[in-house]
Amino acid sequence: MYVIIIISIVVLLIAAIFINAMQQHRQKQEAERRTELAKQRVIVDETEKVITSSINMPVSSRIMGILHNRMLNALKAMNELASTTDLKQRIVSSEQAMTAALSDNSGTLNEFTLPDNDKMIIQYIQSVKKLRIMLRSEHSKGQIDSKVFSDEDKQLERLQVKVNVETLIKRGRAALQTNMLGSARQYFEKAKAALENQNPQDDYSTSKLATLNEWLNEIQNNLKSVNEKDRVRKQEEERDELDELFAPKKKW
Repeated sequence: MYVIIIISIVVLLIAAIFINAMQQHRQKQEAERRTELAKQRVIVDETEKVITSSINMPVSSRIMGILHNRMLNALKAMNELASTTDLKQRIVSSEQAMTAALSDNSGTLNEFTLPDNDKMIIQYIQSVKKLRIMLRSEHSKGQIDSKVFSDEDKQLERLQVKVNVETLIKRGRAALQTNMLGSARQYFEKAKAALENQNPQDDYSTSKLATLNEWLNEIQNNLKSVNEKDRVRKQEEERDELDELFAPKKKW
């Protein structure tokens, strides 16, 4: 009798341990599912924002196809974790958008236009940086081959330099309008250095370097002229002081 009771207790203990282990396993799986779901949702949201901002940027249709494919993969992963009607509809829309982007063989890019204010410029720069990060991520996942990655990343790098240079030029021209020659020179020199570090040089960098060198020469000549005028003025002031000091004293 006692043996049966002891065996029953042992069986109950083993069953309780097993049930508890199963519950912990299910809780762990659910936690991992929620974590993965949140991760994929972040990918979808970030990619969607970059796609929206890229519409007015000079990026290739191939880049747009890569972005749509990135979002599509994340949506499919979310659907496997928690299938909903909304997710299925978004998957269909994303597939259509990716197909449209990849089938665009025009090869034309939107013309680069610097945004109007500093806030928009910052957002533009951030979008380009995020694009490069996403491109690198897709390459590491094996979603795009090395040549495509290299070509597109170089294109984005040139765009990043262009935004930087145009922003510096804009600030330099504004400084010139207020006759702040020293500040203008600093802005132009920074823009020149950014272009000179670009390798290989292209038509844009060659043209802008020529313009920047012309502006810097003009500023240098203007600064020399200003310094010369200051030197002459100081000499005249010193001469006036000496004349006054050695002038004959008036007799009253």
